[in-house]
Amino acid sequence: MIQLETVDLRLLRLFMTIVEAGGFSAAQSELNLSLSTISTHFADLETRLGLRLCRRGRSGFQLTPEGQAVYDEARRVFDTLERFRGRVRGLRERLTGTLAVGLVDNTLTDPRAPLERVFARFTEAAPEVSLIINVRPPNELLRDVIGGQLQLAIASFPRIVPSLSYQDLYNETIHFCVADGHPLYTLPDEAIDLDEIRRYRLVARSYWGSRDLKIFAISTPKATVSDMEGAARLILSGAYAGYLPDHYAAPYIKAGRLRVLLPKVLSYQAPFQVAYDANRSKSPVVDLFIALTREEMTAPEFRSASVVRPA
Repeated sequence: MIQLETVDLRLLRLFMTIVEAGGFSAAQSELNLSLSTISTHFADLETRLGLRLCRRGRSGFQLTPEGQAVYDEARRVFDTLERFRGRVRGLRERLTGTLAVGLVDNTLTDPRAPLERVFARFTEAAPEVSLIINVRPPNELLRDVIGGQLQLAIASFPRIVPSLSYQDLYNETIHFCVADGHPLYTLPDEAIDLDEIRRYRLVARSYWGSRDLKIFAISTPKATVSDMEGAARLILSGAYAGYLPDHYAAPYIKAGRLRVLLPKVLSYQAPFQVAYDANRSKSPVVDLFIALTREEMTAPEFRSASVVRPA
């Protein structure tokens, strides 16, 4: 039976950093350690646990099944420790005041984003804190976190602001869709390519700049929207093609109203993060909310949450 000691926690923290960075070399800057030192510590952890945690080679860094299980359990351990620290802080100082949180629209249908559980747990832990929830496009959320109107925001952000801090939560899959009635809806896959798609009206999201259209080599869309519902309305009209999140499109795909085009080429992963100003917003209230958000939204069951996939 392994007895966890302080050194084991330090090694597990190092292991988690390596996994979340995507490998030994990628973790160097965050750990501020040489590659040889990281390798030595990692080997110490494998010896301590009696398990092989990863494979390293030409294919890159890859966790073994045992390594994935150790990572998941370590995440639970550290989340529990963070929750413990938050509760102890709450005993020392009563949590009061106001917390302003920014969100993007149309995440309610995403099983990887159980924000209602975060709000329930936060309200139970800090019943005297008043919540302000603002739903806006991600570029406006960043602006308001920078300006201090919001203490934190949760979204897939179009850019990284150096003055803000970010913590990864989960990935949202984005598909390129057309609706029943669009000329591309009934075409066989082999007849569709980027040249064929660019002949039709495309929807772009204003907060992503030109990135929605970059792959099509088009500078100006036929329609621009500020949110996902606007995009969905235009796409479902059958007159436009554009991007929608998998969970949002799922019921329409199942009902035969939407079709995903070229998923291997056009579908992509949009990372969701919590963004905050670590200097301006540092407080037990913000710390608690972020800890609960990470606990709920990076849990294994939400990392592998199932939605309807394109055929």
